[in-house]
Amino acid sequence: MDVMDSTLHLPIPVPRMPSRVNVLGVGVNGVDMYDALRQSDCLIRSKGTGYICVSDVHSVMEGFRDPELRKILNSSFMTAPDGMPLVWIGRLRGRQDMSRVYGPDFLLAMCRLSIARKYRNFFYGGGPGIAERLSTRLKERFPGLDVVGIYTPPFRPLSDGEEQELARLVSATKPDIFWVGLGSPKQERFMARYCGRLSCNLMVGVGAAFDFHSGAIKEAPRWLHKTGLQWLYRLTQEPRRLWQRYLTCVPSFLWNSTLQMAGFRRFKLDVT
Repeated sequence: MDVMDSTLHLPIPVPRMPSRVNVLGVGVNGVDMYDALRQSDCLIRSKGTGYICVSDVHSVMEGFRDPELRKILNSSFMTAPDGMPLVWIGRLRGRQDMSRVYGPDFLLAMCRLSIARKYRNFFYGGGPGIAERLSTRLKERFPGLDVVGIYTPPFRPLSDGEEQELARLVSATKPDIFWVGLGSPKQERFMARYCGRLSCNLMVGVGAAFDFHSGAIKEAPRWLHKTGLQWLYRLTQEPRRLWQRYLTCVPSFLWNSTLQMAGFRRFKLDVT
């Protein structure tokens, strides 16, 4: 049965959230796509609140370097493995059922679920016109999808007036799912700050999914997704923006995660 179809028949309550795998001090939940969907569905249906960090190697390394961000990642409703290296580490730790929760695919799956559940969606982020194009394309792909609002923020923290404007807009539309496309770590900081302050149930940071599904950036071929080399394809798409990130991020992750797996380094996992 298709993952998205089978999710529609899940009862409440669902089993406990799969525990977290310690990756350089960041707790990555040992989930697969099905787990991520059903846990999200349960949170919304039970009128809870929380945020999901769909995290890759870059997100983990940002948390590794920044204790405040690490706390945000570890305080999430779910920190899902959007990156094959995180999945491989989880499986080496005995989590054989752990698999990648790819942000753009998770967005599509939740859109499909939203139609069946009549969930309301709000898109926040992206460059000028991106959220509008994303909304249009998703509604064409998923007839009946309820998009109740879009908001393109400035490339700086919101002013008091902008914050109040956003709060009024969200309060008026009451989305069930508030999608955040600001890129990491900006989107994680935003969700931690506004989760519970904006009138929505679930906040999800999906970064590049806004660009991919709006057509602004071409997505990597599917065969690359399982190799762990998708970052290399993205680098060829946006070299000026991403070269420095990957030049430092990937080698540092490989070195420190190898030391952790070998037992030469230990990282405390603080999970609230």
